[in-house]
Amino acid sequence: MASAAETARKAEREKIRGRWLLSAPALIIIFVAATGPLFVMLAYSFMAKGDYGDVKPVFSLDGWFSVLFQRDMFDDTLSLADAHLSIVWRSLRLSVITTLATLVLGFPTAYFIATRPRNTREVWVFLVTIPFWTNLLIRTFAMQQVIRNEGIINSLLRAAGIIDQPLQIMYTDWAILFGMVYVYLPLMVLPLYASMEKIDFRLVEAGYDLYAGRLSVLRRIIIPLVMPGIVAGSILVFIPSLGAYVIPRVLGGGKNMMLGNLIELQFGAGRNWPLGAALSITLMALVMLALMVYVRNATRSGAQHG
Repeated sequence: MASAAETARKAEREKIRGRWLLSAPALIIIFVAATGPLFVMLAYSFMAKGDYGDVKPVFSLDGWFSVLFQRDMFDDTLSLADAHLSIVWRSLRLSVITTLATLVLGFPTAYFIATRPRNTREVWVFLVTIPFWTNLLIRTFAMQQVIRNEGIINSLLRAAGIIDQPLQIMYTDWAILFGMVYVYLPLMVLPLYASMEKIDFRLVEAGYDLYAGRLSVLRRIIIPLVMPGIVAGSILVFIPSLGAYVIPRVLGGGKNMMLGNLIELQFGAGRNWPLGAALSITLMALVMLALMVYVRNATRSGAQHG
């Protein structure tokens, strides 16, 4: 009996080993493709700056040092890298505001779609996904026609007599914010809709039957039930917002840079690859830290609600 059980265990181990061997090539390719560039950036960040925009294979911490500090070119005094810190702060601030704005706009949109008859929901979801058919650069240039001095917003405000002179929206943080909200809004709506579609709306009706107000039903029933969609949508919006490159470049005019633009500058005109690599790793660390904090708080909030 023992030998039969041992034979069965060996057969099971052989089967598992065979599955791993079959999937090993794909796993190796995925691992190399996903982590290979990260290891290259990590290695570059600990090398010295080259003379022609490359790196010298010499261990150096200058790249990491330059992320937060800078030396005066005349007296070699040490000070904080104000430009880098302001760009990091702008990136974090605009990413958080974009996430909140898309949540505020996307929540009622997803709720509206989820409460439509089943035979029409697909049409509304289809309309939400239409912007994805257009290239990101084209959508960003289209936003210029909305917020420029002679654009739709200023034309409507002047026609209504609210303003006499056009508002300067282009090439400001507001322009970047409008562009990111417009581009990333579908990434918030779709996860929210996927969660709201599964809601048993009889629970909402029961809340009203128990004399709960609309805000109480929203806070105590709907939001806890759609918390997975809120978390997923916030992640999908926050990550690309923090590393945005095209939108700040086009709508910010090159003056209101974000982290993605600063990294590109170091690998391009700045010719400081170690600093660019260190900034890339810093960006990834900021994303991971923000996601850990957000998911932990969201999970704890969801557990408290039910």
